[in-house]
Amino acid sequence: MAKQDRTRAERERARIYAGRLRFHSDQELRRRRDNLMASVFGGILIVALAVGQYAFHVDADGASDASASPSPSATTPAAPILIPTP
Repeated sequence: MAKQDRTRAERERARIYAGRLRFHSDQELRRRRDNLMASVFGGILIVALAVGQYAFHVDADGASDASASPSPSATTPAAPILIPTP
């Protein structure tokens, strides 16, 4: 009976070990797939942001217009500086 119990325990340990190996290999594959998907989506996001910035600055609303900025008027006289005398 002791030998039979030992072989049963060995089979159980082998089954548990095989399950752990399968779990870890599946986990590694899932991590690799998740990292690939995150990289692809991150790249797409960066490209979309760059295209959006380019489109915004090429569009008339995003471009700076030099004529729209106020310039000082040449007709406004400068105020005299009064220096008090002792």
